[in-house]
Amino acid sequence: MILPSASPLGWTLAGAAALAYAVPAAGAARLGAGSVRTALALAWLLHAGALVWALVGQTPPRFGFGPALSMTAWLVLTVYAIERQLFPHMQARWMLCALAALAVLLGCAFPGQPLHGTASPWLALHLALGIACYGLFAAAVVHAALMTRAERHIRQATEPDSGMPLLTLERLTFRFVTAGFILLSATLLAGWLFGEQLYARAWHWDHKAVFSILAWLTFCVLLVGRMRFGWRGRHARHVLYGGTALLLLAYVGSRFVLEVVLGKNL
Repeated sequence: MILPSASPLGWTLAGAAALAYAVPAAGAARLGAGSVRTALALAWLLHAGALVWALVGQTPPRFGFGPALSMTAWLVLTVYAIERQLFPHMQARWMLCALAALAVLLGCAFPGQPLHGTASPWLALHLALGIACYGLFAAAVVHAALMTRAERHIRQATEPDSGMPLLTLERLTFRFVTAGFILLSATLLAGWLFGEQLYARAWHWDHKAVFSILAWLTFCVLLVGRMRFGWRGRHARHVLYGGTALLLLAYVGSRFVLEVVLGKNL
């Protein structure tokens, strides 16, 4: 089985973005703050160019787990750039740049299968809602990881290096979870009500639907537990990680199996 791959221009943009991400990830200690910001901005723009080219530069357009991961990483970097304006000492650049470099290359290596020509024009909006949902939950996971790091430093009586107060990180984490839950609900509702118009076939129970519903229930339990019982700390983070893993399996996992393992076109 020969898997489809991106065009030479797509690989050029993705490779340049990955190299640009490597600069702030690995060379921040030897570069000034201005140089790091410039490299990160260049990487962000090149990553955006690779995504745009993957969607509009190919006929027919393709989409799959690779572009989904690449878009999710780009959205998380966008959130990080905005938060850096509000919290200049937030420290997550190395982790996010490394993940973004890997994601943009995966997006080119596995561009996905051609989108159905008979699908509704509203399919793009449906996919955008789903990817935005992925981005919000990914941002929540990043903040939860920063919470874990901050708590560890507090227990060890060392200086926290997250750059943000623990309570602020916790509040932002649940704001991202709430926003992601709203988008996930809208995405599932649209798929259920308008599945035949969106995908030129009736909605049916499959692996993607099952994992999506399980993820929705997990996040619902997390938010209810937060409001009614004050869930926080390690327990809340574990529920968040579990729900995010289920959501990742819903689309990315199922598409990976179909595209790479089975070589099928969905």
